[in-house]
Amino acid sequence: MTKKIGKLNVWLMLLVSCAMGITSCKTETKENTQKGYNLVTLTADTDKEIMTSYSASIEGMQDIDIYPQVSGYIEKLNVSEGDVVRQGEVLFVIDQVPYKAALETAVANVEVAKASLATAELTYKSTKELYAKKVVSSFNLQTTENEYLTAKAQLAQAKAQEVNARNNLSYTEVKSPSNGVIGMLPYRVGALVSSNMSQPLTTVSDNDTMYVYFSMTENQLLALARQYGTIDKAVENMPAIQLQLNDGSVYEEKGKIESVSGVIDKETGTVGVRAVFPNASRLLHSGASGNVLIPSVYKKCIVIPQGATVQLQDKILAYKVVDGKAVSTLIKVAPVNDGKEYIVLDGLKAGDEIVADGAGMIREGTQVK
Repeated sequence: MTKKIGKLNVWLMLLVSCAMGITSCKTETKENTQKGYNLVTLTADTDKEIMTSYSASIEGMQDIDIYPQVSGYIEKLNVSEGDVVRQGEVLFVIDQVPYKAALETAVANVEVAKASLATAELTYKSTKELYAKKVVSSFNLQTTENEYLTAKAQLAQAKAQEVNARNNLSYTEVKSPSNGVIGMLPYRVGALVSSNMSQPLTTVSDNDTMYVYFSMTENQLLALARQYGTIDKAVENMPAIQLQLNDGSVYEEKGKIESVSGVIDKETGTVGVRAVFPNASRLLHSGASGNVLIPSVYKKCIVIPQGATVQLQDKILAYKVVDGKAVSTLIKVAPVNDGKEYIVLDGLKAGDEIVADGAGMIREGTQVK
């Protein structure tokens, strides 16, 4: 009797469990059937600006390595690292004593050559008169003429040596070839320097205006060309760009893209771009790095959230609502985005209704209304 009651209890528990399971299944099905989707009707009245970032390097318009043109010991050092200098300003003075002596010798040689020429000229003229009177032979005349021509050549040579000596003396004052900022100074007073040194005396960086170099991919270049018509028009008409510095701050002055290389690097698939930024505050330094921020402006465009799309390899799909059902639609979007929204270039139009989020969970023909 006890065994029969136990079996009965087990059967009752199984029946209750099945009943609960059936009820649960029915409830879940009902909830799925009644599940709604966030839908949105598209408009084409949005102006969208998206910033695209490119890693960049910063350089002065001119980074000029300064080398001496003569040998000697540094006698004076007139600048320090970081000094702002003007074109023609004397940076270094190399020991001038041997070059002043060489100049004095050259000047003296010129005077000697002048005297020799005057003597040779007198001898030649006198010999010509004697030859006319048939007192001397033609050999004597030709000899004095040759001596006269030699004296003229020696004077010219002496004058050239004087010019060379003056130039060498002037080279002892090493001057800045342009406006700029002084770099490192590895050589100090007393150091022996020469024109065949491997390391420059210093570098003068012309940084009133700075060049900022970065690279674009081939696809980005093509997108620019299509947007503006040609690369030349893109360079001419692109809006001002910004520069994000290495500490994350945005440089206060805006720049302009100045040129785009006409050759795509075969190894990287990128093309070099040069922008120019004013640097009146001297905040930018040659050799620094940052990020160029280029705005892409789209007027009266259709913007959809990225959650409303599904990406299949290089294709992007959105689900348009047709007769209350989700119908997949292939769309074309702008090549730049902010990671949250897409700018639709083709495939959707104003007035279309789409599923705004959860597109990855929808299947073709799903009832969404």
